[in-house]
Amino acid sequence: MPVQVDIRVPVGLPVKETADFIAGCEDAGFDGVGVHDHQHSGRDVYLTLALAAERTSTLNLYPATSNPVTRHPSVLASLSHTLEELAPGRIRLSIAPGFLSVGNIGRPRASVETMRRTILTIRSLLAGETVTFNGTETRLRNTSSPPTPVYMTAAGPRMVELAGEVADGALLLVGLHPQAIAAARERLEAGAARAGRTLENFHTIFITPMALDEEGLEAFRWPQRWLRPGLPFLTYPSRANLHWLREAGIDLPDDVQPDQIGDGLARQICDAFGLFGSPQECLSRLQRAEEEAGVDHVFIFPSHTVASGYDMPYPEVRAFRDVIFPGLGRSA
Repeated sequence: MPVQVDIRVPVGLPVKETADFIAGCEDAGFDGVGVHDHQHSGRDVYLTLALAAERTSTLNLYPATSNPVTRHPSVLASLSHTLEELAPGRIRLSIAPGFLSVGNIGRPRASVETMRRTILTIRSLLAGETVTFNGTETRLRNTSSPPTPVYMTAAGPRMVELAGEVADGALLLVGLHPQAIAAARERLEAGAARAGRTLENFHTIFITPMALDEEGLEAFRWPQRWLRPGLPFLTYPSRANLHWLREAGIDLPDDVQPDQIGDGLARQICDAFGLFGSPQECLSRLQRAEEEAGVDHVFIFPSHTVASGYDMPYPEVRAFRDVIFPGLGRSA
């Protein structure tokens, strides 16, 4: 079966227009769409996903990613089930410690223990079980069978282990290098062993940064640039990126600065971490990830700065529709 491909879509247009764009992603051949959960955008991800559910028939839909700081676990469970009623079997809930949405209300990211408690609680609620909040027992009056799967979005090694311990699946930001992926899978297995379970039905999606350039030159400057002043792309959303690069044999200091990375090293980093260059180069790299590391599902994360974070991924959708999906033997 060809590798499955999901794509990140921001709420960069009025929500009805974003839902129409998501429907276009289904027409282009994508398997899923994840929409960011940024309350500071002024547009709600769950309302957007509900509209998209009504406009699509096969596309998997999920927030990318919600967190337990800006949304209470019981609210997340209820929202997930509501979407499940609109698009049965096509909804995932993905949860992470938080980044921009959390920072915009002046709160720290959720800890490992908070994430553990949150995911276990949400899974219990979605299964129809009773849970306790602050001494008060509660449950969802309405649930689905099977319940909506709860995925954990993880970058750091401890969070990857936690995903294997408590979640139904994971979105991992570890790059595409076979050694990094093998190391991440070992972490998942360690977490599963801690919980006394196997990963037989556990599904892993690899978050894959992507920068397109028809000439194939500027895209490779990704490691030499900044997401925003003071925050290099290489350490977004965390310095865990450097851990996985080290697993891939690229040892960078924790305080590495973009201007310290030469063109040759930049290309090595890009090759280890995602899809960069022309559409054809991106196709070749994706095929290699499938062959070398057994990658069977990716979540395309178009490269952007804070300023361009709400630009719609028109170039990426065209590249997949016109070049990459045909090259993978798929058609819209």
